[in-house]
Amino acid sequence: MSLNIIFMGTPEFSVPTLRSLVDAGHRVRAVYTQPPRPGGRRGLDLQKSPVHQAAELLGLPVFTPVNFKEPDERQRFRDLQADVAVVVAYGLLLPEAILTGTRLGCYNGHASLLPRWRGAAPIQRAIMAGDRNTGMMVMKMDKGLDTGPVALTREVEIGDTMTAGELHDRLMLVGAKAMAEAMDRLEHGELPLTEQPADGVVYASKIDKAETRIDFNRPAADVHNHIRGLSPFPGAWFEAEIAGRPERVKVLGSEPAAGEGAAGEVLTDDLVIACASGAIRLTKLQKAGGKPLAAADFLRGTPIAPGTMLAAGPA
Repeated sequence: MSLNIIFMGTPEFSVPTLRSLVDAGHRVRAVYTQPPRPGGRRGLDLQKSPVHQAAELLGLPVFTPVNFKEPDERQRFRDLQADVAVVVAYGLLLPEAILTGTRLGCYNGHASLLPRWRGAAPIQRAIMAGDRNTGMMVMKMDKGLDTGPVALTREVEIGDTMTAGELHDRLMLVGAKAMAEAMDRLEHGELPLTEQPADGVVYASKIDKAETRIDFNRPAADVHNHIRGLSPFPGAWFEAEIAGRPERVKVLGSEPAAGEGAAGEVLTDDLVIACASGAIRLTKLQKAGGKPLAAADFLRGTPIAPGTMLAAGPA
C-alpha cells in the first residue's frame, strides 16, 4: 500500500521532502511549483525552481500555475484523484477548492513550533527574537494562515551562534523525515490531529529590506541575533567610511565579545564593535560585489582601525 500524493513546493527547502516521499514508495501523481523566474548571470534566462528541477530528475509531471483562480486549473488538480496533497514552502495561498481537492486534504510542513511564528519567515524570526528552540510541524491545512490542527512535531535546538542558513538546512532534513513519517501514519489511519492553542500566536512577517541595517544602539545580544537571523540572506549590514567614501558592508557572522564604548565604535583591531550595552565581534563580512570573507581576511584588504565609528543605526 502507498498513498497517491500531489506534492507542492518551490525552494531547495522543499526538495528533501519530495525525495523522501518517493523513497518511501508513495506514488507522486504530480508536482506543483512556482513558474520559472528570470535568473542567470544577467537575469535574462528563465530559471526553473529547485523543486521543478528535482521533479524532472525523478521523472514526475510538473505543473506551474500562476494561481488557482481558473476553473480548469482546479479541475486538473481534482482529476489527479490524489489521496493527499503535501505542501512545503510552495509560495501560493491555496483556495478551498484545492484544500478539499484530495480525499484526505492538504498537509503542510511548517518550520516553527505553532502557533508561534505563523507566516512567511519563521526561521529568521525565531533567531532574531532569540528563541532557544524551534522545530518542524506537520499540519493539516485549513483556510487560515498556518492555523490548522497539528499532526506531528519535531523540536530542534537553536545554538547560540547558529545562523538562519544553518537552521534552514537542519530543519530541511528534519522536515523531510517528519513528513515521510506523517504520511506513513496517515496511510495506516494512525495520524492524530490536535488543534493549535489559542494562546501564544506570533506572526513571522516577511523580512523587509528596511530592517536589515544593523542598529548598534541596541544591546549586543539583540545585534548578534539580528545578524545571525539574516545570514546568509538577505544579510544584515552597516555603513562605514572606507578609503574616503561611505561603503555598505554585509555581516554574515558574529559572536559576543567583551568591551564597552560608544554605540558603533570599533574597539579592537579584530572588529569588536561596541553596542548600547556590551559588544560583539564581527567574524564574517562581505563587501558589495565581493565574496564572503573571514574577518581577518576581510581586514587585510579593507582595514577598519580601532576608533572608527560605524553608523550606529538606521538612517
